[in-house]
This record gives sequence, C-alpha cells and structure tokens, in this order.
Amino acid sequence: MTTSPKLADFILDLCSKAAPAEMLDPEDVARAFAKVSANPNVVTWEGYLLSVKDNAVKLAKEGKILVYRKGVPVDPETLKGVYRLGPVRAE
Repeated sequence: MTTSPKLADFILDLCSKAAPAEMLDPEDVARAFAKVSANPNVVTWEGYLLSVKDNAVKLAKEGKILVYRKGVPVDPETLKGVYRLGPVRAE
C-alpha cells in the first residue's frame, strides 16, 4: 500500500519551495496533490479544493504560510473568494 503525504505537509512543502514573492494557486496545489495522493475516495483534483482551503486557513492561523487576496495578505478568519498561498516572508 502506498501512503500519500498529508495535505498540510504538502502545502507547507510547496510554499517553502516558492520564491519569496511567489503566490500559489490553490487549484494548482489540488492538482499536484491529486497526482501523489492514494485516496480512492477522491476521483479528481476538484475533490481536494475544500481541503486545500481548510488546511491553508489552519496553516495561516498558525503563522506557517500567508493567505493572499488581490496580492495582499489577509486574515484567514475572514477568507472568502479567490485566494492565493505563499511563504511567510522574513521582515
């Protein structure tokens, strides 16, 4: 049996590999995770979109990633609409 990475760890890994100014599209994250996931209950990458958002909000609350709307970091508690993910920038 093949084990798949946890989605939160997968998101952290992608964000850690991103350039400081790079923002990741959650659809791209879901597509990439679907390729490595061994979950037989999820047929297409779209099935991971809500999980990507839930995990991204959790990680952002923990200060591990940033969530953006229109290129500006936003409070993950109020996240609605189109968003992007990115690494925490060193200030």
